[in-house]
Amino acid sequence: MISVEHLTKCYDTFPAVDDLSFEIGEGHVYGFLGPNGAGKSTTMNIMTGCLSATSGRVLIDGLDIFERPKEAKRRIGYLPEQPPLYMSETPAEYLRFVGEAKGLRGAALEHQIDSVIEQAKIWDVRNRRISSLSKGYRQRVGIAQALLGNPRAIILDEPTVGLDPIQIIEIRDLIRELGRTHTVIFSSHILSEVQTICDQILMISRGKLVAFDEPGNLEKQLLTSSELILTTEMDGDELSGLLAGIEFISAAETEKSGGGRITARVRTDHSDIYEVSRAVFCAFAAKGVPLLELTLKKASLEDVFLELADDSAEAGAGVPPDGPTESESEVDEHDRDLEA
Repeated sequence: MISVEHLTKCYDTFPAVDDLSFEIGEGHVYGFLGPNGAGKSTTMNIMTGCLSATSGRVLIDGLDIFERPKEAKRRIGYLPEQPPLYMSETPAEYLRFVGEAKGLRGAALEHQIDSVIEQAKIWDVRNRRISSLSKGYRQRVGIAQALLGNPRAIILDEPTVGLDPIQIIEIRDLIRELGRTHTVIFSSHILSEVQTICDQILMISRGKLVAFDEPGNLEKQLLTSSELILTTEMDGDELSGLLAGIEFISAAETEKSGGGRITARVRTDHSDIYEVSRAVFCAFAAKGVPLLELTLKKASLEDVFLELADDSAEAGAGVPPDGPTESESEVDEHDRDLEA
């Protein structure tokens, strides 16, 4: 569906996107994950033809976004981080304008407007001024305009940024629904959000792709180290001696937690944390000392990302950590103007 091949975007000598390549298949929801300044928005702007690339290419259904932009863009719906809304218009008026700009006319246009209003669940506010709508509804209007023309792929840049918790849940539910009928790519720096919604995750750091897999596989394959946290009333030296005698434990840290209790953080590289937990429980039972608490902490998506981002940072030592400067941002805006 979408092929990104050796994509690079430089601002002077700074590579905002650095030799990035990946393939997006038909259907599913893809999460584009990375910290602020990682290159997510730059990549999305290039993928949608809103920004030029220094080198590389993007194919949409086999169409080069730079060589055949009109044909390629018909297959994409795009919501930038700042929705391009006209505040003085109503959602219905604004969608009619966008639909006409996309080449829709007559009955086909009216049908499309009604369809996207229904999909985005903005029917009740379709005749209210956009300026009077909450940010959550404005995001929905932005998503509705991305759906006009029935594009095969929907690209959403930080669609939940700045929303309250209820609005975030509503937008997440909407993205899940869109994933049943479209290929959806959305960017975020919120790990739990990506983990909840996505079938596949692309992780980007310093303009480079550092991982592309299902959330569960990333957790299993990229971090094997896990922790157990336990609390007991055993003496500190005796606890350290007991833990040292348990197989699979690679390290343990103990600290007093008040009331005569001690908490220990136990790390293991064993692939089955439950087997380690069983060994710990049996060792305490053999001593006749109760375990007041035993908690398993398995590798999370956040752990995976932090490890990958650290590896990327070490590999890119000497590269400026921040995004483009103010002058470089002006170049970015100039590119957009040229592509418009």
